[in-house]
Amino acid sequence: MFSGIVEEMGAVARFNDARLEIKARKALEDLQVSESIAVAGVCLTVVARYEGGFAVDVVPETLSRTNLGRLKPGAHVNLERSLPLGGRIGGHLVQGHVDGLATIASIDADGNSLRIGFKAPAPIMKYVVEKGFVALDGVSLTVAGRTKAGFSIALIPHTREITTFGERKAGDTVNVEVDMTAKYVEQLVEAHLGRSIRRASRRKSGRG
Repeated sequence: MFSGIVEEMGAVARFNDARLEIKARKALEDLQVSESIAVAGVCLTVVARYEGGFAVDVVPETLSRTNLGRLKPGAHVNLERSLPLGGRIGGHLVQGHVDGLATIASIDADGNSLRIGFKAPAPIMKYVVEKGFVALDGVSLTVAGRTKAGFSIALIPHTREITTFGERKAGDTVNVEVDMTAKYVEQLVEAHLGRSIRRASRRKSGRG
């Protein structure tokens, strides 16, 4: 479990045969093999640790759902170690299970912040609500605006400086994880509605 508060930007050292090696400093503190770490918002397992970095394995399922397959040596990635039990949650609860990709449609200055607009597919947009939470490349952000085809966020200077959003440009894709609460509520409501419809159908047919 994560909070979407980026600890540092790591740099890709190598990416061969689905083994991703990342250079890091702060994220290495107390990091152990077999622990989880969020890399660009993707929960991955540390399979090796070495001086100045660590390695994770990336499976085809992850490559098909995220932007990790586009990483090249030298590229920066947002890093966050898993939350300690009882620790502060500065952002929101993030699982590191990416729901899909969004594309940066626009980047505009808005006072001392940047207003960044994203295009996202319908399966993601149905969970996005204005002033709700969303994790983008592992960064916990608040939805500032929403349309049928996309949403926007307001990026403060601090977040721009310490995350990969300072390097992003229009056309780039980002990993999206929606608020998990929305998905649980949807599943529960659908199950309840399904039972209600079945009961109504039985009553109508005189079978129940």
